[in-house]
Amino acid sequence: MKKKVAVAMSGGVDSSLVATLLKEEGYEVIGITMRLSDEGRGFCLSPEAEAAALVSVKDAQRVAEQLGIQHYVADFRDMFKTKVIDYFLDEYAQGRTPNPCVACNPQIKFGALFNKARELGADFFATGHYARIKQDENGRYGLYTGVDKHKDQSYALYRIKHDVLQHIIFPLGEYTKVKTRELAEKYGLVVAKKAESQEVCFVPDDDYKAMLKRFRPQCLKPGDIVDLQGNVLGRHKGVPLYTIGQRKGLGIAYPEPLYVVKLDMAKNQVVVGNNQAVFADSLIAEKMNWLAFDELKEPIKVNARIRYGAREGMGVVALLDNGRVKVTFDNPQRAVTPGQSVVFYNGDQVVGGGIIVE
Repeated sequence: MKKKVAVAMSGGVDSSLVATLLKEEGYEVIGITMRLSDEGRGFCLSPEAEAAALVSVKDAQRVAEQLGIQHYVADFRDMFKTKVIDYFLDEYAQGRTPNPCVACNPQIKFGALFNKARELGADFFATGHYARIKQDENGRYGLYTGVDKHKDQSYALYRIKHDVLQHIIFPLGEYTKVKTRELAEKYGLVVAKKAESQEVCFVPDDDYKAMLKRFRPQCLKPGDIVDLQGNVLGRHKGVPLYTIGQRKGLGIAYPEPLYVVKLDMAKNQVVVGNNQAVFADSLIAEKMNWLAFDELKEPIKVNARIRYGAREGMGVVALLDNGRVKVTFDNPQRAVTPGQSVVFYNGDQVVGGGIIVE
């Protein structure tokens, strides 16, 4: 009997090719597309964003029809608003920098949507992510980087629960984006030439500041920009409008370049310093998720990535007594940012990771 696989179809090139490849391999393929927001639920980000979302659903349906597979639409509008959009806005409102994909993947895509796929009788769940899953000699499934290092998405996937990995297929993990485009055109997919979105899916024009002004205006209170000694150097328009490592837009005349080194919501201050002050020797993280093993028992040496697309830095991860970990770097890392994730690697394997708190 053919194995049944549900493909998360966004209407884009990547997931459409996944459905195509898996059907060619002999799987019984079904497609599922998430419906995430609309004006009818009282939360419309913009007419343009809603129109784009509807086009994506229609494109997924067109591809499913072209492939001759069943297609379903899963309504996660309420959950997406609560778990992702509200989280995104609330994190900024508290002076942290969120990563919405890190929040969405374990809760929505590989949580609720994965469960929906299982309800539909799927043995496996596939997406168009550029990452790989392998089984080691002991039978344990692990998450690994994609072959295309420029497209690798393992960082955003580290919070997937370990017991889910054995049911996931990432066909594009072995391909480059260039190869994906070539194959999409070879198969004549109706979305083969569709442009790739580079923005956060629910942030109109990639302008999170406009979203904060619209949906969390109470967090944007003018205050002081101070140096590391507490001297007032200027005024800010709201702490959440600034990011760690930022140089431009401070509006301060000073003999040397200044960078944001800390966001202090309690004091309503943006703290600035010289370039050296932006570097940190260590960080502390919480809400850990381990993939290479069940729990951390002793300090380990890893390559650590402190944001999506950043270079990895070698360091030691040690467990603290409250479930948090401390990462001590061999070389100081620039702009360690609370709210972002630190993800640990051993070669191309994802060891685990957590949320940076300081």
